[in-house]
Amino acid sequence: MYSVYFAKSEKNGKVYVGFTTKDPKIRVEEHNSGANKWSKENKPFVLIYYENYVCEKDARLREKYFKTGIGKRVKYAIVKEFDMAQ
Repeated sequence: MYSVYFAKSEKNGKVYVGFTTKDPKIRVEEHNSGANKWSKENKPFVLIYYENYVCEKDARLREKYFKTGIGKRVKYAIVKEFDMAQ
């Protein structure tokens, strides 16, 4: 199983888009442990959205889409819905 996920920084509101073969919840925990420089500077993160895929290619294309102009607009619409739900 492959996943594309959004992790939002509770520190500054930045939204990370990632791809993983792990459970997205576990992957966000790894971000929160400060696995790399960017994660250390922007943690803590909360998982706000994810999509699961059977095909790796589809998941990677979806991650890439969320990093494009129109994909970012869709991402921010999803994030806005999450923020309104809380």
